[in-house]
Amino acid sequence: MAERVLVIGGGGREHALAWKLAQSPHVQQVLVAPGNAGTAKNGKISNSAVSVNNHTVLAQYCKDHNVGLVVVGPEVPLAAGIVDDLMSAGVLCFGPSAKAAQLEASKSFSKSFMDRHNIPMARWSSFTDPQDACRYIRGAEFPALVVKASGLAAGKGVVVARDKDEACQAVLDIMKDKAFGSAGETVVVEELLEGEEVSCLCFSDGVTVSPMPPVQDHKRLLDRDQGPNTGGMGAYCPTPQVSEEVLQEIQTSVLQKTVDGMREEGTPYVGVLYAGLMLTTEGAKVLEFNCRFGDPECQVLMPLLESDLYEVLMKTLQMELSLSPVQWLQDSAAVTVVMASAGYPAAYKKGLEITGLSQVSEMGIQVFHAGTELKEGGGVMTSGGRVLTVTAVRPTLESALRSANEGVAVISFPDAVYRRDIGHRAIAHLSRRLSYKDSGVDIAAGNRLVDLIKPLAKATARPGCNAELGGFAGLFDLKAAGFTDPILVSGTDGVGTKLKVAQASGVHGSLGQDLVAMCVNDVLAQGAEPLFFLDYFSCGRLDVRVASSVIAGIADACQTAGCALLGGETAEMPGVYGPGEYDLAGFCVGAVERGAVLPRLRDITEGDLLIGIASSGLHSNGFSLVRQILQRSGLRLDSPAPFGRPGQTVGEALLTPTKIYSRLLHPILRSGAVKACAHITGGGLLENIPRVLPPELAAELDACRWRMPAVFWWLQQEGGLSLDEMSRTFNCGLGAVLVVSKPEAQRVLRLLQDQEEAWIVGSLAHRPPGAAAVLIRNLERSLKDSPSRSPDTSALQNEAHHGEQASRQRTRVAVLISGTGTNLQALMEQAKKPWSSAEIVLVISNRPAVTGLKRAALAGIQTRVVDHKLCGSRAEFDGTIDKVLEELGVELVCLAGFMRILTGNVIKKWSGEGQKTLILSNDVIIELTGCQVILRTREEVDAGAIVVQEAVPILVTDTEDSLSERIREAEHRAFPAALELVCSGAAKLRDDGRIVWSHSAQG
Repeated sequence: MAERVLVIGGGGREHALAWKLAQSPHVQQVLVAPGNAGTAKNGKISNSAVSVNNHTVLAQYCKDHNVGLVVVGPEVPLAAGIVDDLMSAGVLCFGPSAKAAQLEASKSFSKSFMDRHNIPMARWSSFTDPQDACRYIRGAEFPALVVKASGLAAGKGVVVARDKDEACQAVLDIMKDKAFGSAGETVVVEELLEGEEVSCLCFSDGVTVSPMPPVQDHKRLLDRDQGPNTGGMGAYCPTPQVSEEVLQEIQTSVLQKTVDGMREEGTPYVGVLYAGLMLTTEGAKVLEFNCRFGDPECQVLMPLLESDLYEVLMKTLQMELSLSPVQWLQDSAAVTVVMASAGYPAAYKKGLEITGLSQVSEMGIQVFHAGTELKEGGGVMTSGGRVLTVTAVRPTLESALRSANEGVAVISFPDAVYRRDIGHRAIAHLSRRLSYKDSGVDIAAGNRLVDLIKPLAKATARPGCNAELGGFAGLFDLKAAGFTDPILVSGTDGVGTKLKVAQASGVHGSLGQDLVAMCVNDVLAQGAEPLFFLDYFSCGRLDVRVASSVIAGIADACQTAGCALLGGETAEMPGVYGPGEYDLAGFCVGAVERGAVLPRLRDITEGDLLIGIASSGLHSNGFSLVRQILQRSGLRLDSPAPFGRPGQTVGEALLTPTKIYSRLLHPILRSGAVKACAHITGGGLLENIPRVLPPELAAELDACRWRMPAVFWWLQQEGGLSLDEMSRTFNCGLGAVLVVSKPEAQRVLRLLQDQEEAWIVGSLAHRPPGAAAVLIRNLERSLKDSPSRSPDTSALQNEAHHGEQASRQRTRVAVLISGTGTNLQALMEQAKKPWSSAEIVLVISNRPAVTGLKRAALAGIQTRVVDHKLCGSRAEFDGTIDKVLEELGVELVCLAGFMRILTGNVIKKWSGEGQKTLILSNDVIIELTGCQVILRTREEVDAGAIVVQEAVPILVTDTEDSLSERIREAEHRAFPAALELVCSGAAKLRDDGRIVWSHSAQG
């Protein structure tokens, strides 16, 4: 359903945001409060007279007018807590919280924060006494000539002095004469930095940052950077002075570091983060942070944004920025020129008529209004200092500036002031002589990548090879590896169009395992031990972050496979690949003693058994067909997956890495018990098994004998694929098939099942002339009946199997949280299923503005904040929660990461007849970790009867982070399962506090 969006503000920035939002098919109407003449009755866009200062009134207005999203433009409402207040009221709002907005609202806070987190910036100090500030200026060992009002001053509270006397005068003007009002009660004095000033903005979901192209604005009023400072007289984007290498460094050392630091300090930063930077000889240094889109920076960024702005804002609020990269126009530049009133930035006239606006739009130039209003009877007149921003997008910076200036020349109002040299620094920069880097090949980035991956490769060293990178070729000593009469075996492969899924999802690391697995498993099928691996990574423009992520995945997979990462090639080829595209190829060499080469065709006989080893899903084959089916289905990569694990997106499920079988299979192959090994790769079961069989034998398989991952049933149904197409394209759940004699079968099977799922799946039979080499029985039945199949892959089946249950009343559930709500997300996904016995009607948090509340609001679930800090006692806090639960008729309460202990009275009330309380907790059990879901009956934490329990083994390779992640995955399976058991009546609490199980309960 299309949304109504409200944009807060009335300047050129807000007009640009409304203009871009109105282009989204998800948006029905854009309201702007208070807006200007450009946002009044303009297609989907119109103005609203609602008060934006009274947040209670504003929240009610949003509910009354079905506003689904509020986007805040200026900094003042953010600092005043508009996001906190609207979110607490259940209104979705884009922007940082008031605490996070201190990065802009208090320069003293911002500087202290950067000190704490080692973010590069100018030397500084803050003062509340003007005499102390002047003593600092005169005594500093560096030019302390930048004086800033610490508070908000509409972008004008900065004085860059020419000398110490002028700096001291600025202090007096700000602190004594109140030039910027209360914003100047504290001043910050900084070192004057030399270099290019640029603006680097990013979207932040609190964890991931997505940088925007760098921008340079022009603060001085007049050409050649003359005249007083203003709020900005124009801007251009992108800035060629900021190389890809520098931008990557800014992303890492400034933007990501800031977002990480805010999260570590308990204040997640969600919204747009704007870093004003100076490009010094020592690297980029932060001048200041802003907590919103800049003005006029926004007016050049929005026309260059290729992605749907509404979708980007929603992904940011949903903490899903990492799933799909934000796209920007390539090979384009934008320039905006501000037209200001005479007298600006001091006093100026208002009410002057503006002409020429209609002619400009016919020139393909966009005019964003700022200080304008409609005249009675028609027409537009001036009402502010900065009146219009005239924006042009063209293939080059020079042509964009020329077009913008042509647009300005057509528009007229008395004594208009504007600059004609926007982008002059960039044009001068571009006039320099060409280099290899200018042609698109960045040798320095390539060298940096090599430095990053050298230690990764070294970690894969094994007998016969030390895995040192940097030579012209790699060496391997077969004798040192223990071989006496070896035959070398080689294999090469890629990962196909699975690349496209990874690139669209912005998830690159798992491709490394796919690449290694495809090559290693092929080598293994010849009975060989994989010895070393080489990779080939090619791209149009080298993104060191992406390339290092892929190659780190390759190195990890080499360690898993037991082979050394001996070398590789990184090829940067401008013009061959599109933006963000790259390709991968791998090459593996193994060795096998002469008498142990597979397949042993002479030994293979009729009656031999076939053992199948489980795949993880699609592995890396058939993705061209998969992507076509996905497009037909209407699902996106960030949609909840109708297959895979609970809570997974389609992209995450499809990117499940290919299994590597070398450490599992090599000892068994070396024992001689296996006659042949088929890697089920491109060509599926029908074409790969015959590659290891004598021509007179056929493989007869029974698909009921192995577990079929849910993705295959979904693909067959959505794509209308024949059984032959399924088994000729996909592995159908078997990553490898072994041929063994009957006497050896059980022993081999036991060895496999110690580490992996494996089954006896069929046998070999005589093959008459002209008969098929592979016969698969019960494939359709197995696809339908697979126990791992997600039940909601087929709406018709849902109706057939769950029609009765869907018609009965669901249990009304409330979820109590304190933070991000990851378990809440798993519960919401479960409750969305049409056969679920649960309906989540309420989410309560004891902390305002937490991510879990945003998750609930996005899902259309009512939210409440009961802040324990505002309650006089535990009894008052519990009583408030109890009242809210009663008001909404809640029947079941889930405590999902709720960090308060409820009193015994509340527990007793909500664990009585017909009402239950769930609490999630983790228990460490000797050498196992795990999670359990409990029906609470007492006040003590983790006290109660266990409904669901799942153990998570500690692996030798585990780190604290990897173990924690697997425990979280177990929680996200266990909690929804327990919810369903209790809501359906399958698990009930007896009077003695024990669980009684009802096997006849629905669900």
